[in-house]
Amino acid sequence: MHQLRKWLTALVAGAVCVMGAATPAAALGPDRLPITVGNQSGRSEQVFVHVLGTNLATGQLGWVDGGGTFRAWPAGSNPPSPAPDSAIAGPANGGAVTVQVPRGFSGRIYFSFGQKLPFSLTPGGVVQPAPWAAGDPTRDMLFDWSELTYNDSGLWLNSSQVDMFAVPHSVSVTGASGATRTTGKLVPNGRQQIIDALRADPAFARSVVTRADGTVLRVLAPGKAAGAGLLSATYLDSYIASAWNAYTTRALTVQPFGDRPEVRYTGRTSGTTLRFTDPSGREVAVFPRPSSSDVWGCDGALHAPNDQVVGPIARTLCAALFRGTLGASSTEPVLDAGQFYRSTPPNLYGRVIHAAMTDGRAYAFAFDDVGAFESLVHDGDPRSARIDLTPFGAGTGGGGGGGGATTGTGAVTSGVAGKCLDVASANSANGTAVQLWECNGTNAQRWTFGTDGSLRALGKCLDIADWGTANGAKVQLWDCASGQSNQTWVRDGSSYRNPASGKCLDNPANGSANGNRIQIWTCYNNDAQRWSVPGA
Repeated sequence: MHQLRKWLTALVAGAVCVMGAATPAAALGPDRLPITVGNQSGRSEQVFVHVLGTNLATGQLGWVDGGGTFRAWPAGSNPPSPAPDSAIAGPANGGAVTVQVPRGFSGRIYFSFGQKLPFSLTPGGVVQPAPWAAGDPTRDMLFDWSELTYNDSGLWLNSSQVDMFAVPHSVSVTGASGATRTTGKLVPNGRQQIIDALRADPAFARSVVTRADGTVLRVLAPGKAAGAGLLSATYLDSYIASAWNAYTTRALTVQPFGDRPEVRYTGRTSGTTLRFTDPSGREVAVFPRPSSSDVWGCDGALHAPNDQVVGPIARTLCAALFRGTLGASSTEPVLDAGQFYRSTPPNLYGRVIHAAMTDGRAYAFAFDDVGAFESLVHDGDPRSARIDLTPFGAGTGGGGGGGGATTGTGAVTSGVAGKCLDVASANSANGTAVQLWECNGTNAQRWTFGTDGSLRALGKCLDIADWGTANGAKVQLWDCASGQSNQTWVRDGSSYRNPASGKCLDNPANGSANGNRIQIWTCYNNDAQRWSVPGA
């Protein structure tokens, strides 16, 4: 099993979560892997690319130049000295540039708009950008990064929102078979959807960072926002206490290995300490109640050592607290995404980041790979890879999968002639059924598709009941919560897909009877899932 590890350097301002292989296999893939950076951002500024990281064979820190050669950093100084220029000229809007990454490399690919990123060196290593820190030279710069490891076991490439979300981008890898895997695409207008949802919440509003010229530079992850004084440092404390106390009267079972369900540990809380025993009754791990900071960073009381017992339990606990399932569950990890981000107070950042992704996958925190919810692509025999800077505004980018932004007001007509999406009895109460009905032009059939991906009627939103993700989960009318994953719909051909569940709006059996209750179902793009939405 591949596990997240931190790429550690001296005075690194932010840890990078990348994937590594525990046991090298036969060398696969080219000596230098071509990684193409495409630019469909819609922005006019010059893009610069920096490839920074570690030579895995020597342990040296350095950068990769335009020709694919790894170059070690020279010695630094105190105060830090400027690093050599590592910038590679990136693509103009609509263009692409290919960089070569040598096998045996792990690190980051940065991309910045308008300016090269400034790096500096100390005697211990390179100082990474930390725009959440006062006085950091990148605070007013628009940039982001992807993370990668390329070694004898293949390529791991992921987008990351662990520290912040700034530049929408997807990542892809193509293997020797010609198959391409892609993740990280946003729903139409997904960047703005994230920004709007956080700005609308008083607790998170200040985590949206805007430059003096009005450019939204980034949304800070909760740990970084709290560290900068932009989010309450105790935001999750009440939830953590409630979740921790839940296991004073009942047991928590942790099964940390998906491929080894027989490995399980039992936890019970005593005072403020959660203690775990193995099946023999031997105590194997002890965790004091963590702080909000510990949860945001998956560290401190939740530090996960690289072992086979304490580390896996710690990862599972942090994932459960970040996603808000701990306390409501008897077994972790919970693998039903419909149960995530429902705790009080809610982790709005995690919720809206995942809801904005077309496949629901993101790296909103260090251990988002628990249950495989991370925005990661891997191939053991790669031939090429891509990072696509996708549109900042309406639309999805990076090679298809979803249409442009849909907006407008009117009837939503079904694949069944003469039938429309209808709110039962024109009742605006929460929980009212949404059904098929003869088109009649009433307000019960007057829907507005917003740029945030919501579909609204009678002042409420089309909502998947009980956050369901399984085939047959019914849809209903409910109070709107911008960016909420069970109220987000993306055009996919003639169908409308909910990214969190991966399922499509469906008319059961393509029935034509008035009152046929609408549901979600595996996407087939058939007549039962064809809808004509205003503005589409």
